[in-house]
Amino acid sequence: MRSACSLFLTLLLLGACTQETQNKFGRAVQNWTGTNGVLEVYAGEKLVKRFLKIDKLSTAAATDGKQDRPYRFGYGVLDENLNGVTDADEKKVYFEFSDYSTSYIFYENPR
Repeated sequence: MRSACSLFLTLLLLGACTQETQNKFGRAVQNWTGTNGVLEVYAGEKLVKRFLKIDKLSTAAATDGKQDRPYRFGYGVLDENLNGVTDADEKKVYFEFSDYSTSYIFYENPR
């Protein structure tokens, strides 16, 4: 009974938070649990970029903090030859992409 009450109160408190606060909490949990994300960017049906070993994607916040900017960013290993493997010569890079005009898929690597 006590754990059910604790769970209910936690859910109630999360529901009262703003969406950005919930997102930040979710990213903190995600970072704590760890991920192995893959971001694939497409031009039409063709895969043109792939980033490996991404721990999170973040939404850029406006300077005044009142609204989000229309792009996401993160860090990952640029898979230059698109073979799905982090090769010795491939480095971790910073990347940004538009939420409006970029066709992308982000998923946890099953390997």
